[in-house]
Amino acid sequence: MAHARITGVGSYLPETILSNEDLEAMVETSHEWIVTRTGIRERRLAHPDEATSDLAAEAARRALADASITPGDLDLIVVGTSSPDKIFPSTACLVAAKIGARCPALDAMAACTSFVYALHHATSAIESGRAARVLVVGADALTRHVDFTDRATCVLFGDGAGAFVVEAGDEPGVLGIDLGADGTRADVLEIPACGSAMPASEEVLANRLQFIKMNGQEVFKFAVRVIPESVRRALAASGMTTEDLDWLVPHQANQRILDTVADRLGVAHERVFSNIATTGNTSAASIPLAVDALYTGRNLHPGSVVALVGFGAGLTWGSVIVRWTKEAR
Repeated sequence: MAHARITGVGSYLPETILSNEDLEAMVETSHEWIVTRTGIRERRLAHPDEATSDLAAEAARRALADASITPGDLDLIVVGTSSPDKIFPSTACLVAAKIGARCPALDAMAACTSFVYALHHATSAIESGRAARVLVVGADALTRHVDFTDRATCVLFGDGAGAFVVEAGDEPGVLGIDLGADGTRADVLEIPACGSAMPASEEVLANRLQFIKMNGQEVFKFAVRVIPESVRRALAASGMTTEDLDWLVPHQANQRILDTVADRLGVAHERVFSNIATTGNTSAASIPLAVDALYTGRNLHPGSVVALVGFGAGLTWGSVIVRWTKEAR
């Protein structure tokens, strides 16, 4: 059986920085309040001319270059996102056009877990023999869906993209995977309107229902429970325990969540990667952005064992255990 392994990594953050001090001038909040509750100091905003597919395409180009392959070599593109350019066509099709690829392309929409779901799809395609080279992208421009009068959510989100090239090989790279969803809790974190259930209208816009709504306490309780459970299941499927982990790379949602998860898993805080202070919550982009930061920082080496874990609206969750196979850049 062919095994899936990561052969290329790339990421992209927009140039515009929105600091906590900038937010102080926009909404009733403070730098201290934001840092204490989230760990975030700044986040990036996509340029008005940049859509999610633009962020994704740039990360994709960098990942392809890192893997030393061309867009024409790809058998499949999977983009994880919650902020597609349009309802249709898929963001993946737009990315394919922008990078010059002609292969099957589709989106995986599982909110902040979208990249993990996309990586699972790519791994399944490779292990089944239906693909040999897959581009997996996590990209979001969620600031386009943020209500900047709501201090509970507007301080959290940033824009960005990250990408993996996943190729078939004899050496296992992607090991155990655990995925889950609980749709009975869909109202905990959602954008209520502008879909088929509640189309855009004057009333929708007047009530600001086109923006992200979140029950922060419920999301916190869900995350600190489900992440340790999911990571342990994925490790067990890989024949490993937390002692085998070199890095835990969670979705970058909130520093307090990351710290609590580390304690519940018994993983030293210095082995839990965090860049949320400078990126904010980039949703589907957060895990590949974090991995690229580890990779370019020369903290990943052949044989390193990494747990990638996402959680988000749905409610959804997912963990992937990766044995790193690339030399440090």
